[in-house]
Amino acid sequence: MKSVLLYVNDDSGLDARYQAALDISRAVEGHLHCLRVSSYQPQVAFDGVSGMSVIYDISKYASEVDTQLKAELEKRLADEDVPWDYQEANAEPARGLSRNSALADVMVLSSCSGVKDNSVPLRLLGDVIFNTSLPVVVQPDSVKKFEAAGPAVVAWNGSFEAGNALRAAVPLLKLASDVHIVVVEEDKDHDLPPLEASEYLSRYGIQSQIHDLAADKSSVQAVLLSTIDTLGASYMVMGAYGHSRAREFFFGGVTRDLLKDCPVPLVVAR
Repeated sequence: MKSVLLYVNDDSGLDARYQAALDISRAVEGHLHCLRVSSYQPQVAFDGVSGMSVIYDISKYASEVDTQLKAELEKRLADEDVPWDYQEANAEPARGLSRNSALADVMVLSSCSGVKDNSVPLRLLGDVIFNTSLPVVVQPDSVKKFEAAGPAVVAWNGSFEAGNALRAAVPLLKLASDVHIVVVEEDKDHDLPPLEASEYLSRYGIQSQIHDLAADKSSVQAVLLSTIDTLGASYMVMGAYGHSRAREFFFGGVTRDLLKDCPVPLVVAR
């Protein structure tokens, strides 16, 4: 994990994403790749009544925002101790991020926490997770750090997606002070038992503890959030739903709820 892709956008989560990406880059001694994606193209269109170039005015404003954002971020990065570069892409955000992720090892996006209308960031997360093969760090706006050396929780349900997330997170889990594999029983058998996940990590020299918990009357989400608090976890690793569960991803389910409400960064893969 040497290439960290940061989504640059002028929104409420930028500061948290920026700091998390820096922390990860330092922890893995990697390179920070900053990507500004904008879907505005310079063009002229007249409304036929006033003769004003409406679309041109919008694209001009967007260009000014891009220029200012780049200058501010480059000024901040000049004082940092990590190698970095800054690039711009003209595309719809999810598509631009996906197209430029082929040579990245991890991407940093924002969660939906703290956003009144969270449909936009949720849709962005869904599109990127479904259309890329790299892990995504989902950073809450209120958490301006990523403590790679802190305790980590792995949410384990024995699925293919959980296995992919675990493998993708190995470079980070190697740095964790403690690794906790948390299983919340839902009256179903696991394709991959948690012991196999623990044994897999041990081959990388990562020691882990298995916590087998019962949901009882609580939701899986509530049990995971309570465990994060109890264990003092710095971040959580989890698998996102696959294509066959796309409808459940967008309209319900544990993944969707945690993308909105988790108080710590999530490391997500499908």
